[in-house]
Amino acid sequence: MSILIVDDSPDQQLLLKTILNKAGHQDLLIADSATSAYDQLGIQQPQAHEGPHAVDLILMDFLMPGIDGVEATRHIKNLDAWRDIPVIVVTAKTALGDLQAAFAAGAMDFITKPVNSVELLARVNSALMLKKEMDCRKTRELELRRSNDDLQRALREVKVLKGLVPICASCKKIRNDQGFWQQLEEYIQQHSEAEFSHGLCTPCIKKHYPGVYPD
Repeated sequence: MSILIVDDSPDQQLLLKTILNKAGHQDLLIADSATSAYDQLGIQQPQAHEGPHAVDLILMDFLMPGIDGVEATRHIKNLDAWRDIPVIVVTAKTALGDLQAAFAAGAMDFITKPVNSVELLARVNSALMLKKEMDCRKTRELELRRSNDDLQRALREVKVLKGLVPICASCKKIRNDQGFWQQLEEYIQQHSEAEFSHGLCTPCIKKHYPGVYPD
């Protein structure tokens, strides 16, 4: 699964990358600003030829020049296509107001600086498990929606004969909803998906062609 590291400090980028690499996380992307992160995600140019990178988790620095981590998180979370990406804020600011601002913007968790490798990996693994479960749920919901659409389409196409059907006891014609008498096969074809292949049963063959079957 892919992790995007957003931090303006090369040293911090290297530290996070090293810890994650050693733990087996090889699919890492680096951005040194919020604008660069938008480019990595494909937010700035969604129609770019190469397309956006698939990102499963964002490690977002709290303090960055220009657009800070809180505003960048808020912007990402306000966009439908990227709303489900979990964001963990990496910050040296632990004041209650700062953390509240990060959570209000849409961050799911935070890591304090200096980064502890055990804490980092525990929170990253937890976030990635959550993202995987969310992806599986969305896939199941999509499959269920498609199955339901197929079922509804099939039900609309099915024609069912039910209720009292008036039929002549002599000629076996059926009286339709308009009050006209129709041939049995014509009526059934209009009210079902059945098709007819005509032939003669044995009693009719004996009746109409008595020489075919000897008594």
